[in-house]
Amino acid sequence: MTRRIALLPTAALLLGAVYCLLPVAWVLIAATKAGDELFSTFTFTPGTGLLDNIADLNDYRDGVYWRWMANSGLYAGVGALLSCAVSALAGYGLAVYRFRGREAVFSVLLAGVLMPPVILAVPQYLMLAEVELTDSYPSVLLPLILSPYGIYLARVYAAAAVPAELLEAARVDGSGEWRIFRTIALPMMLPGLVTIFLFQFVAIWNNFLLPYVMLSDDEKFPITLGLFTLLNQGSNSPALYTLVITGAMLAIIPLIALFLVIQRFWSLDLLSGAVKS
Repeated sequence: MTRRIALLPTAALLLGAVYCLLPVAWVLIAATKAGDELFSTFTFTPGTGLLDNIADLNDYRDGVYWRWMANSGLYAGVGALLSCAVSALAGYGLAVYRFRGREAVFSVLLAGVLMPPVILAVPQYLMLAEVELTDSYPSVLLPLILSPYGIYLARVYAAAAVPAELLEAARVDGSGEWRIFRTIALPMMLPGLVTIFLFQFVAIWNNFLLPYVMLSDDEKFPITLGLFTLLNQGSNSPALYTLVITGAMLAIIPLIALFLVIQRFWSLDLLSGAVKS
């Protein structure tokens, strides 16, 4: 009886994995099908048109797809780096320093974690429209810099990973606050910051609503919004469906590569931190 109960969590995890991976498998297989095979063959039967689909996608509007990919890399890379830096500073400050209103600030941040992004998209658009920044790269980057969830994670990790005694010893030795943060706290917080960077990169890469509200020039579209426009055009030209599916398949590759690289770095950094301590 106990053994059967122990198998239930494993079965639930397997069902969850199948539920999450089944759409990915469908995209990978559908991307191999030519236009005439997409709706005429069994769903999970591989096709013969993958290379032709990639060539057609590359030729579409002189390679605008790769411009969308580059835009997504810019938004996600720069946005995640800036958000990670802000989260590190704010999380460290909230974890280490005692000041009036600290808990109130943290409560506001928690409320920001619970707030759906759709509520903020229109006010952000109106604010940026006042300074004439809409339909530009900063209009997508600026709202992404402040991440309440990233600050929350950084605060929790800094409180757990940075000993107060070590900071106090550094102050006794004459180190300034900025030097203490840069040389002592930041290396200790690095595994948590890598996790924040990964979360932010994936969230920004997959972000659709904010670019949809902010941008009108398709040369500035990220990959999500660009594929959405292709999908809308596919209702009048079904041949574009293969381009959308192939583009979605190629858009997964940077996220997988980033996850594999960061996971390795994250594991090594956690191991080195354990050895140092």
